Amino acid sequence: MKIYTRTGDTGETSLFSGDRARKDDPRVDAYGEIDELNAWLGLARASKLDPALGQDLEALQRDLFALGAQLADPADTLAPRVTKAVIDDDHIRRIEQLIDRLEGELSPLRRFILAGGTEAGAALHVARTVCRRAERRMVALDPPIDPVLLRYVNRLSDLLFVLARAANHRGGVPETQW
Repeated sequence: MKIYTRTGDTGETSLFSGDRARKDDPRVDAYGEIDELNAWLGLARASKLDPALGQDLEALQRDLFALGAQLADPADTLAPRVTKAVIDDDHIRRIEQLIDRLEGELSPLRRFILAGGTEAGAALHVARTVCRRAERRMVALDPPIDPVLLRYVNRLSDLLFVLARAANHRGGVPETQW
């Protein structure tokens, strides 16, 4: 299969249902933000990250593929056939458990901190902001998306903040307070 299809040359793309959508359609924009977020997590994984945190990021990247698939499937035709493309409350619980575990190794926050630190920590801070932007795009979709997807990205941005702090802590780089 070739990487180029020429089907997008006129500014349209296909959704999972086969329907065509303009590339500037809000839904396409939303799953494009999720794709960018996934790329930032890949950069963080490639940036001398603690291997245990790298495994956590890989699991999140897989989740983001599922989330993007759900956003690209407004007719809900994919989920019944491809279970790995479904985000549900179990995914949110897994994120909350990871936040709790990682916060146990970090000092409590008393002030705001500036983004930065290790290369991985800085990439995770950028990923957090991209996640928030994706959330804003998802909230704006009409018809509204499954509320579990919004809960997932909301919790994910919290996790990315904690992961950035954990990456910096494990990398021996102190946080810069504001």
